[in-house]
Amino acid sequence: MTEYVACKGNTVRTCRAGETVQTSLQGIANKAKAEPKHRFQNLFGMIDQALLMDSWRYLNLNAALGVDRVTAQEYARDLEGNLDRLVESLKEKRYRAKLIRRQYIPKANGKLRPLGILVIEDKLLQCAATRILQAIYEQDFQPCSFGYREGVGALDAVKTLTRELLFGRYGYVVEADIKGFFDAMSHQWLERMLKERIDDASMLWLIGKWLKAGVLDTDGKVIHPETGSPQGGIISPVLSNMYLHYALDLWFEKVIKPSCKGDAYLCRYADDYVCLFRYKEDADRFFAVLGARMGKFGLELAPDKTKILSFSRFRKWEKASFEFLGFEFRWEVYTGGKDMVVRRTSPKKYHAALAELRQWCRKNRHLPLKRFFRTLKAKLRGHFNYYGVFGNFDSLKRFYHEAIGIVFKWHNRRSQYRSKTWDGFKELLKHFQVPKPRIVECLFESKAACSA
Repeated sequence: MTEYVACKGNTVRTCRAGETVQTSLQGIANKAKAEPKHRFQNLFGMIDQALLMDSWRYLNLNAALGVDRVTAQEYARDLEGNLDRLVESLKEKRYRAKLIRRQYIPKANGKLRPLGILVIEDKLLQCAATRILQAIYEQDFQPCSFGYREGVGALDAVKTLTRELLFGRYGYVVEADIKGFFDAMSHQWLERMLKERIDDASMLWLIGKWLKAGVLDTDGKVIHPETGSPQGGIISPVLSNMYLHYALDLWFEKVIKPSCKGDAYLCRYADDYVCLFRYKEDADRFFAVLGARMGKFGLELAPDKTKILSFSRFRKWEKASFEFLGFEFRWEVYTGGKDMVVRRTSPKKYHAALAELRQWCRKNRHLPLKRFFRTLKAKLRGHFNYYGVFGNFDSLKRFYHEAIGIVFKWHNRRSQYRSKTWDGFKELLKHFQVPKPRIVECLFESKAACSA
């Protein structure tokens, strides 16, 4: 089956036999599932022109540029020739990872999050290698892991955690936060973990090149990291999942749970996780050894964000709550005296979203109305699609009214004269079909059942 990728006027042939690539990856997945102890060889040889061509369609062609400032469109003008040269450099071990351009983006708490921006060629290579690693490790990852995996996401983690709290027998929650996880992963431990499934020195050599690649900071200095994998790197998510799979998930499943007197459950999304326990003594025992376990792998817990919380339907008067993936969880009594776990937008995320919208309106109020409202609708729709869970409608409604008030304020500052009354502005919202808050959470287990 021939596939094509359009690239701003340039039509590029990507893969003459995309089905062959998928068959090879599926074969690896089947082998990994059938033989959990099998160590794969000759993975490096799979990174050929066919796999790279097929992986091209997964790249974001409009992403930020790396240090060489080469766009995807420029690289695609001679894609086959570029890939021939890249594959040849891999075979001869002449390949060198380019510098990673560091960019900082603001976080909700006022701090900055460092992102690593790769050149297009390294992105493509990492994408191909990631597909191979995912074929292997997707068969190993535990059901409690929801981050950076195909077919599941943050809302699946929220729904599963809610179901465990509602129908499980738990009374205590352990919240934990890892300080600078992506920057703290030990390269030595990563190599040891990879060797559990990979018996290919060339593949390990290639991954090592990316881990040790220099980082060009915003001040012009080049940093050579001894730990970590940059956020923004395409291979970083699967490496981070693998790291915590061995450091946390398997340990919890094989050591912690069997030693507990009552039920225990771990829910993890990337480096964010919470643990549920039925008995306080089990929670205390886990809490006491968690820091040492993370320290063994070069990780450090944030003391102010790691704690044990009493969380039970039988102690609702304590009004205990905890936050996970942007939601605040708490027990409440609904009409008819039924106990329910209520999820609401966490105050921190709520105010951060309004602050981001306020900043965007201030900077973009000059845009033509059609462009302005198209982006506004996308922002509101994204907020409602994520936070539109049962029990959270009041937060959505409050967010909508505050957001519309912000838009009204800055819309009237497009010039020195007030341009709209409330009635006129409401007509404008109606004309551009600005979405209103709604609950989008599915009652069924699968999306297919929802759409049926």
